[in-house]
Amino acid sequence: MQPANEKTFAMTINGRRLTANDGESVLTVAKRAGIDIPTLCHHPAIEDFGSCRLCLVEVTKPEWKGWQGLMTACLYPAAKDLIVETQSERVRHVRRNVLDLLLARCPESQVIQQLASDYGVTRSSFTPRADADLCILCGLCVRVCESAVTAAIATLNRGRRREVGPPFGDVPPDCVGCTACAHVCPTGHIIFTEDKGVRTIWNKKFELLRCQKCHEPLLTVEQRDHLLKTRDLDVSYYELCPGCKRQRTAETFADVVLKTHPHFVPKQMGGSSGIPTVPFVQHKEVRP
Repeated sequence: MQPANEKTFAMTINGRRLTANDGESVLTVAKRAGIDIPTLCHHPAIEDFGSCRLCLVEVTKPEWKGWQGLMTACLYPAAKDLIVETQSERVRHVRRNVLDLLLARCPESQVIQQLASDYGVTRSSFTPRADADLCILCGLCVRVCESAVTAAIATLNRGRRREVGPPFGDVPPDCVGCTACAHVCPTGHIIFTEDKGVRTIWNKKFELLRCQKCHEPLLTVEQRDHLLKTRDLDVSYYELCPGCKRQRTAETFADVVLKTHPHFVPKQMGGSSGIPTVPFVQHKEVRP
C-alpha cells in the first residue's frame, strides 16, 4: 500500500496496466513488475546516467496521435497513461546495433557475448579492437568513486583513446582500496588481488585489516581512516566484520532476554547462551 501523500498513477508496459509512483523511472516500474530490460550502466546504488543505451524502450501516449519515440528507460520518467514497449522490433533493432558495437569493442567479454547472442548477434560486423579489453566505458566505476569514496579514478582522454583509470595513469594517491569500482563493473574489467594480507588494485598496495573475532579480511587501513573522517562512528565499529557484529548483537540480545527467564544462569556461572529448555507439560483436554 502506498502512502496517502504519494502520487500514484497508471501506465502500460508491454500491454500490462501497472501502477507507478511520481518520480520513478520507466526502468524502476518495469523491474518491479518483473519485466526484463537489459542494462549495463545501471546500478541501484548510483544515480542513472544512460551511457550504455541498451535500455532503450519505445514510448507513446494516446494524445501523441501515433508518435512513438525511443527513450532510455533508466532516465525517462514514468507518467500517467504512458505506453511503453520494451521488445518491439524497433527496440530490438537498436539494441542489436548497440551490442554489435560493444562486441567489436570488447569481443572477449562473456557478458557482452551473452547479451549479443540473445539478440541474434554472434559476430560483430565491425572490426574488433586490436588491443581490446573488457571496459565498455559505462562509467559506473567513476561515478561510484565520485559519489561514495574519493574520486580517485576518472575518464581519461577522448575518442579512440578514451579510457578509465587514475589521472595521468599513475598510482592513484586518493584511492583507499575499497574495491567499490571493481564490484560495480558489469564486465569484470577492474580486478584486484589479495595475498598475505595485502590487497592490490590500480597498481597500489594496501594493508588489510582483519576481523578481530573470525580473522577474515575486513577493509584496508586507508579505507578505515577515510571512513573515520567521513562517518560519525568510533574506531571500534571497524574491528568486526558484519557477520560477527550480527552474532555479537544476537548474543547480547539473548543475554538481556534470558535474564528475565526463571531458569536463567549467567555465563559467568557456567550458563549457556542458548535458551534454557523448559520441561514440556502435556495438558489434558477438558471437555465441558
